[in-house]
Amino acid sequence: MNETIFTNARVVLPGEILDGSVVLRGGRIHEIIEGNVSSAAEDMEGDYLVPGLVELHTDHLENHYHPRPGVAWPAIPAVMAHDAQVASAGITTVFDALRAGTFDPGDLSGHHAKILSAAISDAQRQGRLRAEHFIHLRCELPCPDTAEAAEGAAEAGPLHLISIMDHTPGARQFVSIDKFKEYYIGKKIVLPELMDDYIAERQDMQARHAATNKQAVLALAARLGTRLASHDDATEAHVDEAIADGVSIAEFPTTREAAQAAHRNGIAVLMGAPNVVRGKSHSGNISAAEVAASGHLDVLSSDYVPSSLLPAVFRLAESAPGMTLPQAMRLVTLNPARAAGLDDRGAIEPRRRADLVQVRMSDGIPAVRRVWREGRRVM
Repeated sequence: MNETIFTNARVVLPGEILDGSVVLRGGRIHEIIEGNVSSAAEDMEGDYLVPGLVELHTDHLENHYHPRPGVAWPAIPAVMAHDAQVASAGITTVFDALRAGTFDPGDLSGHHAKILSAAISDAQRQGRLRAEHFIHLRCELPCPDTAEAAEGAAEAGPLHLISIMDHTPGARQFVSIDKFKEYYIGKKIVLPELMDDYIAERQDMQARHAATNKQAVLALAARLGTRLASHDDATEAHVDEAIADGVSIAEFPTTREAAQAAHRNGIAVLMGAPNVVRGKSHSGNISAAEVAASGHLDVLSSDYVPSSLLPAVFRLAESAPGMTLPQAMRLVTLNPARAAGLDDRGAIEPRRRADLVQVRMSDGIPAVRRVWREGRRVM
């Protein structure tokens, strides 16, 4: 059986940092040794050796597939470009968030979610990808085509996570109408003079479609045995609703009240790493650092910036009260792996998958040097 040894590493274990060596055999972690070994070992040059990062929610694939309005890039090359980007960030397990539900004519429709789901499955089966990819279906409840699009995506490839979303102005993420206007006008989605009519139209869509779509999405998740996530919970009532729906992950709660209630009820609280790096939410909601400081943060997601995970981890380790680097690292490794039901990865421990990342600190900035998935170098 092939054996690889890494030595002279700062090995980030679940509860401590060990100056030592790690032995890999057959794509698994075989042994962790305190101190350096000399024979046939690769020198990590004193860099950190951390578990491969586990990303539960990135919609960045859409930027590669839909790089300009009206442009759909060939699907498998788009997936491969996205894959290279996430792997270079140290991500070895990624849940690609595809959208079911069309708000605007310029949106990617459910048809494109089906195309991308099939492309991810095909590219993975053909051995084209560095990271291991799973499908996370983001279901926008107010849209008229959500239920149909979700069924189409499920036909194209296995769904591993379904999130229930509602981006209606005046609700959840955009409880502030002014923030909704700022976001949509800033992204040039809607002209300022048309904004009030657009808001009324979106609110009408919610009234007409959200309830029936939710029933259909919950039925689909139950039929497939797929884990559920809520999105942008703002109140304890939202969390109670999520509990009733069987949700296991609360994505981006917008208030301290919602984050605390979710955490208290055993729902994994997921916040955005870009929020940590920027020091605030882009939509004016609670900061991830506040959730971490209160002890209610379980998982970090790169959301719209794949390279944000490691900088966020090191920033929290420096600034969050009482949080060590191993604790912060669990937010992007062991905790998301557990939340997704992937018990074979997420920590440098014997018998776990040898998904590993060599990280070098330079002027306080973490840089990914090399990446291994199941013991095979992929970056």
